[in-house]
Amino acid sequence: MSLFPTAKSDPELAPYRAGLLFGFFNALTWQIAIGTPMVLFAERLGATSFQVGLIYSFVFLLTPVQIAATALLPVFGFKRVTLGGWGLRSFALAVPVWLTMLAPPVGQPWMVATLIWSVFFFCFFRSIGAAAMTTWFLGLLPPSVQGRYFASDQFLSGVGGVGTLIACAALFALLPIYQALLVQYVIALVGSTLSYYSLKRLPDIERPTAISLSSVLRDTPRIMFARSEFRRYLWLAVGYAVITTPIPPFAAYYLKVGPQLSAGVIMQFEVLRYLGVIAGAWMLRRRIDAVGAKPFFLLALGLIAFIAVIFWLYLQQIVGGLATVGGMYFAVGFGAVCWNIANLHYLPKVSPADERALFVSVHGAVTACVGGCAPILWGLVLKSVGPGGAPAVDVGLFQWFFASVVAGACVLSVLIARLQEDTKTHVDPIIIGNAVLNPFRAASYLVNLIDAKGIVREVVPSRTDRK
Repeated sequence: MSLFPTAKSDPELAPYRAGLLFGFFNALTWQIAIGTPMVLFAERLGATSFQVGLIYSFVFLLTPVQIAATALLPVFGFKRVTLGGWGLRSFALAVPVWLTMLAPPVGQPWMVATLIWSVFFFCFFRSIGAAAMTTWFLGLLPPSVQGRYFASDQFLSGVGGVGTLIACAALFALLPIYQALLVQYVIALVGSTLSYYSLKRLPDIERPTAISLSSVLRDTPRIMFARSEFRRYLWLAVGYAVITTPIPPFAAYYLKVGPQLSAGVIMQFEVLRYLGVIAGAWMLRRRIDAVGAKPFFLLALGLIAFIAVIFWLYLQQIVGGLATVGGMYFAVGFGAVCWNIANLHYLPKVSPADERALFVSVHGAVTACVGGCAPILWGLVLKSVGPGGAPAVDVGLFQWFFASVVAGACVLSVLIARLQEDTKTHVDPIIIGNAVLNPFRAASYLVNLIDAKGIVREVVPSRTDRK
């Protein structure tokens, strides 16, 4: 059976095969450029916990750029904006490739700063390209294949992402760290190039005549602060983002500078995290429609509290072992996908149908930006100096971090339990590319839906309108 659709295996989906190739090759890029390999590279160059938190947060903090970049669509069109963003981000990947070739035995401050700026520009241009993508695909894909396309995109992105993590783990295990990082960033650069040329093969759709950002700026404060079920859920989702976003980067950073586990072992934990994502997605797919989103919100919060307790015990050296850490990583992935799938089902229920795109956009931007600030602030708190002046993590304060995660999860659980949910009335869930198999970036993808239906109506007018 072919991994990608062909004219024989799926004649309806085959014309859009290039878009699925993009999803697969793109997974090779972001898993390295803004994932754990990037965190390990920053640590190897001598980055502090604050710098790690900052660099990891760029993908979240730059989410609003996607909203601003929609103003480019009437001028350049969907395809040119997408290709421009994805093409320019590839140049940012050349910087870490150059840094790995220097292979310094001791990293210099300017090297850390250079890596930080390269990730900033990577995320900046990625946000510009992402501004047009979802709406472009909504206008390009016939309604009869949209569901099958996005499901295939999720699957292929997951295959590419997990395969990349396994390859990174093997490279770290077999090669010296700088050689392993060099190969990985070359893979990321090749993946970015191939994803660009895959998108280039897709046809464009007619550019929109106008997109009003003034209405977004005018209505956003009302959506965020006016009393409603949406506002109530929005700030609960922000709380979840605040307590969970710092866990992946600081867990990897601590395991490297604390117990000094090898980069290969840490990447194996990342594989377990994504296996947790896959297991959670498989479990939820047949159950969430029947029982509603709220039980899975509570399950996600329960898992986060459990993980925080176990990690606190690990820091206290009461529990230990690679199996314990691997189990925590699996639970992190499982809990994250529980929350994100539940979110994609619950959000339409508290968003007015006539303004749903804007409500969803506000939700994505606010949760991503506020959640993205958490690693930066905790990075300042956890910053410490180890033997010989090497960057380290303050273990005592790291324990308080996990204690705050437990307290936050308990408070959020009580408040989530009070949410109102109608499980009898069916509302179509939001489908966003690879958000399910990429849970820590799902919030940033939500912003792509800004006025999506309105734009599609402008781009693809009815036959009556054409006449």
